[in-house]
Amino acid sequence: MKKDFYEILGISKSATPEEIKKAYRKKAIEFHPDKNPGNKEAEEKFKEAAEAYEVLSDANKKAKYDQYGHQAFDGGGYGGGQHMNMDDIFSQFGDIFGSAFGGGGFSGFGGGGGQRRVKGSNLRIKVKLTLEEIANGVEKKVKVKRKVQAKGVTYRTCPTCNGSGQIMKIANTILGRMQTAATCHICSGSGQILDQKPAGADAQGMLLEDDTVSIKIPAGVVDGMQLKVANKGNEAPGSNSIPGDLIVAIEEIEHEFLKREGENLHYDLYISFPEAALGVSKEIDTVSGKVRIKLEEGIQSGKILRLKGKGIPSINSYGNGDLLVHVNVWTPKTLNNEQKQFFEKMLTDENFIPKPEKSDKSFFEKVKDMFS
Repeated sequence: MKKDFYEILGISKSATPEEIKKAYRKKAIEFHPDKNPGNKEAEEKFKEAAEAYEVLSDANKKAKYDQYGHQAFDGGGYGGGQHMNMDDIFSQFGDIFGSAFGGGGFSGFGGGGGQRRVKGSNLRIKVKLTLEEIANGVEKKVKVKRKVQAKGVTYRTCPTCNGSGQIMKIANTILGRMQTAATCHICSGSGQILDQKPAGADAQGMLLEDDTVSIKIPAGVVDGMQLKVANKGNEAPGSNSIPGDLIVAIEEIEHEFLKREGENLHYDLYISFPEAALGVSKEIDTVSGKVRIKLEEGIQSGKILRLKGKGIPSINSYGNGDLLVHVNVWTPKTLNNEQKQFFEKMLTDENFIPKPEKSDKSFFEKVKDMFS
């Protein structure tokens, strides 16, 4: 089971954005690869801290995590620091280290010497899913417009920073001469600038192209959940750049008959007086097709039948929810004379006088059982 993000960073849920950033910086410096060469355990802790910070530093992601936990982001291999490589982490969060590692540089990553790999911007799309698709998982092919490097484009070393991606400045202070590093404003830290570009490309050597992306959506996703398809966002200029990601927001299409509540589903079944009195066999909808259920003689309105495992799968592989069938006896609003005479005769009939048994649960007890 994955660790709690707050526990990883050693903070409480009420931590401020500044406290979250400070806690991440402390953990990241402690387990940084430059300080722990060849230490796989430290590398995993470094990635865990990045994953926790990626979520908790974003107000929207933090709100979803506080409500749904890891379920909100563990979309079957999408998203999260555990699925980032080191370049992903440094390109997203590298500036948080300040001068802890040579003025923001990371030896062994992104080209060394302070040069960083520029990451392209993320793309965001919304995918609508039926309840059946959510229950079974689905692969969707979507068309997106992405910025890509034009064929034939070339880049050369930035003359301003000599390929380092940084400009060093020396300032006189009351403490003496101090050296500081700033990202090169010409190449944005990539260490490269445009050399030649083909016709049709923009000023950075990029083109806008249509791309078909295949998205494997796991069973059990929830409305509003975001999945990440790595490296399917916009590309960035430069020979050492890396593409951004494609962020997929899930939108659940409301089902005609089934209502979802977490991993459980609810179905309202309406039956007539005769069906309730005599018993009946009924066909109902489920996310895996239609099933037939049998209602016993004398079934009462408000009874709840639980069909085990006929709900939505847990995205964390904890099994399936249930389908709760709510029986409702339908009272006719108009009667003809013959029907009225029949029911008038039954008003004083012993068999039609309500006699609830102790085993017949009240409405509130039924609701309590549903959530227990």
